[in-house]
Amino acid sequence: IPMKRAGTPDEIAAGVLWLLSSEASYVTGTILEIGGGR
Repeated sequence: IPMKRAGTPDEIAAGVLWLLSSEASYVTGTILEIGGGR
């Protein structure tokens, strides 16, 4: 685990909400890895 802890539900939800937002309207065909960096 890169950050030495598991992600919280709020941290995961923030990524999902961003994908659902208008800010991500140009994002297609990608995998958003919410993994704390590597």
